[in-house]
Formats: sequence, C-alpha cells, structure tokens
Amino acid sequence: MSGRLYVVAAPSGAGKTTLVRLLLEREPGVHLSVSYTTRSPRPGELNGREYHFVDVATFRAMMARADFLEWAEVHGNFYGTSRNWIAGQLADGHDVLLEIDWQGAQQVRGAFPDAIGIFILPPSMEELTRRLNGRGTDSVDVIERRLAAAQAEMRHVGEFDYVIINDSLEQALDDLSAVVRASRLTLDGQRVRHAALFARLI
Repeated sequence: MSGRLYVVAAPSGAGKTTLVRLLLEREPGVHLSVSYTTRSPRPGELNGREYHFVDVATFRAMMARADFLEWAEVHGNFYGTSRNWIAGQLADGHDVLLEIDWQGAQQVRGAFPDAIGIFILPPSMEELTRRLNGRGTDSVDVIERRLAAAQAEMRHVGEFDYVIINDSLEQALDDLSAVVRASRLTLDGQRVRHAALFARLI
C-alpha cells in the first residue's frame, strides 16, 4: 500500500471545506473521499460531488453490510466513508483525503494506524460565531447547537498529528499543503513510490 491517507477534521465553521477544496486544486495527486450522508443537500450541492445523499434506510442497510470504514451521527444526520473505495485507492498508490469529524477519525485510525491526522482550529470562538452566522444557511437554533458542539469537538485536538489555525486562509492553506508534501517525503514512502530508483542507486 503506497498511498497516504489524510484525515482532516474541524469544528463546523472553522473553514475545513474551503481549505480542502483549495488544497485539492493545489495538490492534484490527492483524491477526496466523497462521504455518504442522510442530510439534505444545501443549495448548490450535487449528489456524488459534495456527498452521496441517501435516506436513513439506505444508510442503515450499508451499515449492516459493513460497507463503511467509519460512520458517525452528527447534528442529527448520519455520515459514512466507503471502506472498499478507500482501500482500493490506497492500494493503487493514490493519496486520499477524508474530510470527517473526530469520531470518524478515531475509527479510521483503528483500521489505518498510519493515517495522518490534521485538525483545523478557528482563531477564536468569536470568529467562529461570525463565520457561522455569515453563512446564512442555518437557523439561530442550529448555529447555537453547532457552537456548543464545536467546543466539545475541539477538546479532541490532542488526538491529531498536526494542528492548523485558520486565521489567514492563505497561511492555513500553505500549512496544509506543507503537511501533505512533507509526508510524501518520508523514507518509507519514498522507498515505495520510487522502488526502482532506490534499487539502482542504493
């Protein structure tokens, strides 16, 4: 298995989705895992692009078949990652990025101990509140629940390998890209990716 698995988590509103989108534009070798979810699509979201949107019955049937590498219930909705897709991508040497929550990250580490965990933090609770309000997509009650959940989620930051504080989007993107590029240059990774070269030179 020569692909690297990146697990990116963050509280809602920390800018995770934007950072991941920009990283994929900058690092075309990283493939995004598209999760399954039971939540309704937001305006502009397409089935199969942002998420695979399914109903609760379909999701539970997939759970029963052990189709998910990880799954979680977040804010009253289910989210899950396809086990077979991830394993196939990594076996083919592709780097894969999972954009999930801390619960999912714990499950992924159980199956892939070498997964690289990256947690995105907001610069302050005040800024997090401003960002959530600025979306204009959630009710006041939903925003209050997300803020309460964010404080609980951030207590799990110690379970991750890298922490990026998203104060400046440009700096945060540079930091995220640096983690990806550096992780590709480990000795073990380079030996696998460039086995023929190592055989010739060493």
